[in-house]
Amino acid sequence: MTVSATQEKAAAKPSRAKRAKSSHEDPLVVADLQTTIGYKLRRAQLLVFQDFIESFNRLKLRPAEFSVLSLIAAQPGQKQTEIAEKLGIKRANFVALMDGLEARGLAERRKAIGDKRSHSLHLTEEGTTFVRKMTQVWRAHEQRLVERLGGEKERDQLITLLDRILTSDEPG
Repeated sequence: MTVSATQEKAAAKPSRAKRAKSSHEDPLVVADLQTTIGYKLRRAQLLVFQDFIESFNRLKLRPAEFSVLSLIAAQPGQKQTEIAEKLGIKRANFVALMDGLEARGLAERRKAIGDKRSHSLHLTEEGTTFVRKMTQVWRAHEQRLVERLGGEKERDQLITLLDRILTSDEPG
């Protein structure tokens, strides 16, 4: 019995179903990073943070400080613990962050009304002026990202997709 070269190749090549099954089970089959969500999110995060750092360098402002000042400006009087929780910052790290903002004269802690053990956070007068400058820089930074995405519609779509990841209780 004679076997042609085409028949030999077909016999040696596993079927599509067999390849798909083996790729899920074989520990040596690695992910294609170009289609891996975590990889793409991390690369995008690095790009966004690099632009942020370059944009805010002259204001000497880090992303965590930006977030804290934004939340204080949006709702003055929030407790330290509330803001730290919203941002996922550990208490000790948040205290150090606030110490830095206070040392720069941008924000202040005040005893919370009705609870002398906790502090409410407020912008100082200098902090209010700083947040106005910060907001102008942020708008330009954000606009560059929106343009890179292809417009506001695409930005909104990306935000919606990221919200799905952030708010879902169970995968899938």
